Amino acid sequence: MTYVIAEPCIDVVDRACVDECPVDCIYEGRRMLYIHPDECIDCGACEPVCPVEAIYYEDDLPEEHVPYLRDNALFFFDTLPGRQAPLGSPGGAAHLSPLGVDTELVASHPPQG
Repeated sequence: MTYVIAEPCIDVVDRACVDECPVDCIYEGRRMLYIHPDECIDCGACEPVCPVEAIYYEDDLPEEHVPYLRDNALFFFDTLPGRQAPLGSPGGAAHLSPLGVDTELVASHPPQG
């Protein structure tokens, strides 16, 4: 099981959750943050600090946000436009710059805010 970042994060990209994560498993795309499903330890530290309530435990995702469960995994394990190969499990986001790409679901979402 894992935590998932959903649609309310698109175009907000508040990094309070990144600062709170003890295992550095939250990565920054172009328009949204993503939680690595294999690196997340299910501690829940990220959830209460999210200012837009975009982070959910996998089993608690509201129906309208269920597509983001698969989408968070696709960010790490699929080749995305603008990226030559899947990211995989780099072992922490701190040593990476913002990755500058998003999944198709996020990239195609209308601008928010």
